Amino acid sequence: QVQLEESGGGSVQAGGSLRLSCAASGYTVSIYYMGWFRQAPGKEREGVAATYTGGGVTSYADSVKGRFTISQDVAKNTLYLHMNSLKSEDTAMYYCAADLRRFIRWPPGIADFGYWGQGTQVTVSS
Repeated sequence: QVQLEESGGGSVQAGGSLRLSCAASGYTVSIYYMGWFRQAPGKEREGVAATYTGGGVTSYADSVKGRFTISQDVAKNTLYLHMNSLKSEDTAMYYCAADLRRFIRWPPGIADFGYWGQGTQVTVSS
């Protein structure tokens, strides 16, 4: 079992920055993939960024490319999402996800992750 806990959300003005964190606990040695998803009110959950925990492979949604960066601190079992140049349309609940399978489709979608955090709210005001 894996537990995920997000933090770092908040309110920021457009153009600002935030860093989200996702602390993983439990059977973390078996995590192969992690990702960030978001869900705005009235909209479906969508993928934001994902990474292979072994390093060297990442993916980003077109809407965040060049603005968001996914990274990880293996020693701390923590995943990050560095968000710059935030826009009002980035307002959403952000969720961290993880999966233990050796192979998943790429880029991964919601169905490719078996473990989810509770989410952290990001609000961007224009």
